[in-house]
Amino acid sequence: MKTDRILDLESLPPSAVLNTADAARALTKSSQTLRKLYCQQGHAFGVTPLKIGGRLAWRVSDLLRVLRGGE
Repeated sequence: MKTDRILDLESLPPSAVLNTADAARALTKSSQTLRKLYCQQGHAFGVTPLKIGGRLAWRVSDLLRVLRGGE
């Protein structure tokens, strides 16, 4: 999803995954912040990403939980 618009996570299925750039945009953080936190802590804001083909993939359901305040 190469766009500068705010990502509407509510419109995506909860089982969907996002790449780091899109996950960062949804959380209004930089992608480097997510990568750094993952490397240092094993998670970013309480979300542990999947590794798919050596890349990080972030579950939409986990990102929504963070945005909703940890429901």
